[in-house]
Amino acid sequence: MSSDDGDLENQAELEEKTRLINQVLELQHTLEDLSARVDAVKEENLKLKSENQVLGQYIENLMSASSVFQTTDTKSKRNPQSNERKTHVKLHSSLRTLTDY
Repeated sequence: MSSDDGDLENQAELEEKTRLINQVLELQHTLEDLSARVDAVKEENLKLKSENQVLGQYIENLMSASSVFQTTDTKSKRNPQSNERKTHVKLHSSLRTLTDY
């Protein structure tokens, strides 16, 4: 084995080590970026859940305050024998938990 062969092997090992170090550093940066993105998405999810709860409560309040969703059956009050049906409206539970998925 000549010194030229040894130098070539050392140079190849050094290049491989340098390549691996650069790859590790790139992967570390990618992991940091992904971690920051996950944190941002979690924060946005919490914000949207909160907004969804507020909107759900707002819709429920509007529905309870609106005469459209109240059971105003004046015929039944005047005529107890009336067979007219009362309409009940319920806010679907998935509207309150839209961001839980």
